[in-house]
Amino acid sequence: MEPVFRIDFVSDVSCPWCAIGLGSLEIALERLLGELDARIHFQPFELNPRMGPLGQDIAEHLTQKYGSSPQQQAATREMIRQRGAEVGFEFRPQGRDRIYNTFDAHRLLHWAHEEGRPDGGVDAPGQQRLLKKALFVAYFTEGRSPASHEVLVDAAQAAGLDADRAREVLSSGEYVGQVREREEFWRERDIHAVPAIVIDDTHLVSGGQPPEVFERILRKLAERRREAGSDA
Repeated sequence: MEPVFRIDFVSDVSCPWCAIGLGSLEIALERLLGELDARIHFQPFELNPRMGPLGQDIAEHLTQKYGSSPQQQAATREMIRQRGAEVGFEFRPQGRDRIYNTFDAHRLLHWAHEEGRPDGGVDAPGQQRLLKKALFVAYFTEGRSPASHEVLVDAAQAAGLDADRAREVLSSGEYVGQVREREEFWRERDIHAVPAIVIDDTHLVSGGQPPEVFERILRKLAERRREAGSDA
């Protein structure tokens, strides 16, 4: 029987490296099909938890946060676009216009985990994973706001989730406490940057790594598990 791993993917929908990291992880899992499988669970992390409802101009935000110049931002944007293309994800060449608060997106992702179809591995992505990918596309490919309830409902529908129930969740306070608790849980485990990919609650892979990194680590972990099983 092939090993099945639990992967907690700690990330934010406004993080371009998270979209790249997810694409890389999925490619690695496809390459390892038949050797191992995994169940992906998305965990909340807010890069800008104090961001206002209208967001902020992205150039202004990056300058304030990192001190980067327009030229540096353009170079980084092109690098991200190329890295995304390598894993099959399309970033708009002009990049993002604004950055937004993503708390409601995390509430909807939590709902998708609780009420949606669970992740079934490489060949059967769960609705939480489909929603996550739809949110990445909405923001990074289409330039839409992940703070907009209309955008969030559209993403839920794209993931095969019920639109009316999505609106109900967003218009209420559902899952506020649960999302806050999970955010605090990962902060207490010293996760301060994303993506942070935690395999079987013991192995951390940080950043938007290329597929080869995930492939190598997962294969090694699978070999160790088989060896431990044969020694039992």
